[in-house]
Amino acid sequence: MPLCPRGLNQVNHVWLTDSEIRFAGRAARRGRLFLALAWGGVSIALALSVFYGYRRWTDPSFPVGVRAVVVLLILLNARQNLRQYRYASLLRKLGDLRGRP
Repeated sequence: MPLCPRGLNQVNHVWLTDSEIRFAGRAARRGRLFLALAWGGVSIALALSVFYGYRRWTDPSFPVGVRAVVVLLILLNARQNLRQYRYASLLRKLGDLRGRP
């Protein structure tokens, strides 16, 4: 039996509903999609950074501020997609989510 934080032995069963099980199954199946989206976001952000750097290098009056924010938002989205991939991997490893006897 697992120990609870207070050191007492307790067994708590929380059953998942069918809709929660379907949601977790869909998320686990979409793991590769999340990884591809993360890689795509990083590569797009890198390409935009190189492009904006080149534009700034050739034209010193080129405004970079707003474009840097766009690149940052793309990177944040890629990080979230990577997090979703990790959750999907965890759900896939957990296997059968019903847990009912």
